[in-house]
Amino acid sequence: MMPRIYGERIMLREYREEDLTYIQEWVNNEQITDMLSNIFMFPHTKKKTEKFLNMMLESDDLELCGFVIALKDTETYIGQTDMVKIDWKNRKALIGIIVGRDENQSKGYGTEALKLLLQYGFYRLGLNKIELEVRAYNKKAIRCYEKCGFKVEGVLKEDYYSNGAFTDTIKMAILKREWEKNLA
Repeated sequence: MMPRIYGERIMLREYREEDLTYIQEWVNNEQITDMLSNIFMFPHTKKKTEKFLNMMLESDDLELCGFVIALKDTETYIGQTDMVKIDWKNRKALIGIIVGRDENQSKGYGTEALKLLLQYGFYRLGLNKIELEVRAYNKKAIRCYEKCGFKVEGVLKEDYYSNGAFTDTIKMAILKREWEKNLA
């Protein structure tokens, strides 16, 4: 069983079958999915969302580690954060995060979840580097990542097409030693 990680207001916990309803609420919300990857270009049926959830419930893939972001007192789903493409040889991983409802955004839940995930990645998994990609127009996410210590490593110019225009993709990362320095 996967560990649970507790913060002040939230916890990172395992995926559950009852999370399907919450995930289905945001997977077709353009305001949310416009900030994410190409897999959200087309509508997601309930069956497609169930397939993703079942993959997370049953996965023994060593390159994937996923957590639900849940309220600590009720364990209610508010989002998810996943480490994908865990590269054990080079001790790094690519992460993604989503807070799925408007009423839970801009409350610091994402920042708290990322800090917990970084602690888990660096100390429990022994990673040295955690990376992410973000669209240049996603200013709220960029501020969150910077608060957590991520630095820009590069910009992929006009890499992503959305709403009739090309936008840059920003590659950000944080090293374990940088994260530890921020803690001091």
